Amino acid sequence: MTFAPVVPAAFLIVIAAAVVLLRLITMRSLATGPGHRWATVWRWSGLTLALLLLLIAAARPGFGHGGPQSVTTAQSGDNTNVFFVVDRSTESTNAISEDIQTLIAHHPQARFAVISFASRPSLDWPLSQDAWSLQPEIASLTSYDEPGDVVNAAAAANVLRYQLIAAGQQYPGSQNLVYYFGAGAPGSQAPQSEFDPVAGSVDGGAVFGRGAPLNEPALRRIADELGVSYLNPDDDVAVTQAAPEDTVVQQPTDVGRRTELYWVFTIVAAVLLLFESYLSMRELRRARMSRREVMS
Repeated sequence: MTFAPVVPAAFLIVIAAAVVLLRLITMRSLATGPGHRWATVWRWSGLTLALLLLLIAAARPGFGHGGPQSVTTAQSGDNTNVFFVVDRSTESTNAISEDIQTLIAHHPQARFAVISFASRPSLDWPLSQDAWSLQPEIASLTSYDEPGDVVNAAAAANVLRYQLIAAGQQYPGSQNLVYYFGAGAPGSQAPQSEFDPVAGSVDGGAVFGRGAPLNEPALRRIADELGVSYLNPDDDVAVTQAAPEDTVVQQPTDVGRRTELYWVFTIVAAVLLLFESYLSMRELRRARMSRREVMS
């Protein structure tokens, strides 16, 4: 079994240790009390287990198939990481959503990540090969309700940089494609950041001008910083034409297809949380009925 945590593993370990320690402290007094308190101990144990299961799910456990081998990879095939950087300050999220779904179909075996931004970045979808679950997420993209004068066209720079570094460490020999969709923060008065990916960490992609009006100088600058081409809507070029041509490469790699198991832990955690919610609602109802009887 391998892990691909959505946040640094040390962070998850610290949270898990804190949850267990705090729960042991609070349950110790209950365990030494009268026998009827054991029901509360069991309920708190179930809630603690649910939290730990969610932390395990965040570590993204899974099984990788196959060992080290020489594999044939293509940019639209296996061992490719595709990063979508989405400007959510524009009103063109519907068009962006359609473009992203087209690119997902063009890279059927790739791993995908979605980084959204306006004034600040957000990792909406950590790098994963679960394209089936990603598509409804993309279909529901909406614009952020933020004024245009605070938008930073390169707000996602640091998040993208570290995601690219993490992808190189988790998937040796993989190729990284970056597709940026945005308007270039026209009319923004906010300081603008710069993209500074590690040299060689971006293997292809494109910057697509989306929205109106477009700040084309800013978009061209971003394309230069990422080392990819810039395309505006007037170019009348299909998004898939901006994708790199399939190149077949023989290279050794430790990465094979990965079976994700996070959903198993989230389902069990959800069942425990639902059961706890049911018990809490039942207690609340009984308390209200008892109060009514006393008042009557």
